[in-house]
Amino acid sequence: MTERGLRVLVVEDESMIAMLIEDSLCELGHEVVAIASRMQEALDIARKGQFDIAIIDVNLDGEPSYPVADVLAERNVPFIFATGYGSKGLDTRYSNIPLLTKPFLDSELETALVQISKEV
Repeated sequence: MTERGLRVLVVEDESMIAMLIEDSLCELGHEVVAIASRMQEALDIARKGQFDIAIIDVNLDGEPSYPVADVLAERNVPFIFATGYGSKGLDTRYSNIPLLTKPFLDSELETALVQISKEV
């Protein structure tokens, strides 16, 4: 378990999945501060939002979400990728980023959060 509740940005274009992730995060003691479902919205929040970490769907409505990841990296905000494609769907320049393969269990989410929260 992470030592304190994290403030989380969720970038996910499927509303049902976003709600499931939000529920899981809340059950683990974290707070979802924003959910972005489209690229421009995600970029705006990534640039200006106040949160500890982000969980980013690799594919946002058919677009790779790497620009969001790049903004977060520039701000030194740790993030986790989530994808239904597994590691094969991930650009190799992000191979060091924690990856959750959808559908994932709460325990897998918690493990990724513990891993990434060490950077917060």
